[in-house]
Amino acid sequence: MAKQLDYHTIREIFTRFHASEPEPKGELDHVNAYTLVVAVALSAQATDIGVNRATHELFKIADTPEKMLALGEETLIEHIKTIGLYRNKAKNVIKLSKILVEDYGGEVPCSRAALESLPGVGRKTANVVLNMWWHYPAQAVDTHIFRFGNRSGVCPGKDVVAVERAIEDNIPVDFQQHAHHWMILHGRYTCVARKPKCGACLIRDLCQFEEKTL
Repeated sequence: MAKQLDYHTIREIFTRFHASEPEPKGELDHVNAYTLVVAVALSAQATDIGVNRATHELFKIADTPEKMLALGEETLIEHIKTIGLYRNKAKNVIKLSKILVEDYGGEVPCSRAALESLPGVGRKTANVVLNMWWHYPAQAVDTHIFRFGNRSGVCPGKDVVAVERAIEDNIPVDFQQHAHHWMILHGRYTCVARKPKCGACLIRDLCQFEEKTL
């Protein structure tokens, strides 16, 4: 684990990220808050590309919890069976859809606690929804951010909650809204797990990773 970088270095890192991609976007396809919740829940231990492929037709016919309940679990399974853990995920999607209809009038709640109470929705999923739909500067820490944060020194921590706190405490407020997207994309395409592409990295000179590649 690298040491926590200082304020000025972190500001320079995110200034470069911003210059390269001013408005980074999440890569999960969705049409409203409900389909975003479903897509993120389906993405656990799966790729965004794989989820998008499965939901392309699904969201055309089931873009509300009411429509998803009408579709039913077995038909939902047929749409998402290419995704890992699809049976358990289908059960959760049906359960959370029922709760949204019965307890929230079919609307997705905009509090972290309410979101986390839904089946299959953990802190990371809740934070993604809060950030992407309601533009709240919530930080969804996934494996890419955890790796990047600890390699670079931007937001080191022993677990995802510690990394989340480090992001909130150390990244300048004006970069908080897009911080997790910049880090996810950087971790997904440059600071990869095996053979990171340090030679093509925007922040190579600022990063504390000791095993930089050429």
